[in-house]
Amino acid sequence: MSNRRNLNRRKKSGLLSRKRFTGWLLSFMAVFAVFALNSCSNSQQTATPSAQPNAANPPAQVSKPAVIKLDYAYYNPVSLVIKEKGWLEEDLSKDNVKVEWVLSQGSNKALEFLNGSSIDFGSTAGAAALIGKANGNPIKSIYVYSKPEWATLVVGANSPIKTVPELKGKKIAATRGTDPFIFLLRTLDKFGLSDKDVEIVPLQHADGRAALEKGDVDAWAGLDPITARSEIEQGSKLLYRDTSFNSYGVLNVREAFAKDYPDYILRVLKVYEKGREWAIKNPVELREILIKASKLTDAIAARQLERTDLSNSKIGDEQKAVILAAGDVLKKSGVIKPDTDVKKVVDDLIDPQYSAKLAAK
Repeated sequence: MSNRRNLNRRKKSGLLSRKRFTGWLLSFMAVFAVFALNSCSNSQQTATPSAQPNAANPPAQVSKPAVIKLDYAYYNPVSLVIKEKGWLEEDLSKDNVKVEWVLSQGSNKALEFLNGSSIDFGSTAGAAALIGKANGNPIKSIYVYSKPEWATLVVGANSPIKTVPELKGKKIAATRGTDPFIFLLRTLDKFGLSDKDVEIVPLQHADGRAALEKGDVDAWAGLDPITARSEIEQGSKLLYRDTSFNSYGVLNVREAFAKDYPDYILRVLKVYEKGREWAIKNPVELREILIKASKLTDAIAARQLERTDLSNSKIGDEQKAVILAAGDVLKKSGVIKPDTDVKKVVDDLIDPQYSAKLAAK
């Protein structure tokens, strides 16, 4: 009997011990869970500020393009220098950014390439850029690569035409959307004529020159170096010149590129400035580069460069004034819509911030 009571006591004692152990274990697990939760919360709170950019944690690296595409053009001698020297490739190779060059045969082609994203930077006349912008081409004009006298009215060597009014009823070749085309419209307007008083034959620059020399047209709105070549090789004559009608040679950038890679615009323009300054200091070598690229003779290249002013690259009010004047004639001729707010378009087109930053450096 005594043995049975002792056995029962031991069973109760063992059961009580197990209960105590289980309670202790559950308490321990609860405390551990709370500790772990607090540790995780503290870790998250500590990690959150470090994700924000500050002096100890700089912002992420500026995005960069895989490739930058630019045009080169015989009417933009600075582009030829940069391409020949390989300065842009040298600079951008530091970031593993490639460079591609595309030949533009005229402002209209450069604008097509820009609109189709075939190039990121394109060389045009300022007034031609206005036409593109007014017609929805998303570009900004950011730099002046030259002030050329590239637009003139040209007649054949044996042409009897001596004055602009004599062009009434005549055939005139011109490349639509380019500075020579705009020069033609402004010249006609100055002498009381319009595009309705002549027959404008739309041809690319080189084809216009060929048509003039064959006698298929009576006059041609040309540009250098093709005009210079026709003068020297075929004796063609400059019927009319007016440097105030020539809008500047401007470098344009796609708006999408400017939004995504603003730092690389300055990188490109720094190289352009290097090329422009080099061209001014090395006129003989500049002529040699032009000859090599365009297959011109020395005399033709020299004449083109005689009529090209490289002294200023800053874009701003001076260019706006010339382009605004061209816009009025373009509205009259229906090249841009008559209800176009030309001033607004020009203000949106000309973006001086990059050349200002360049000048400040």
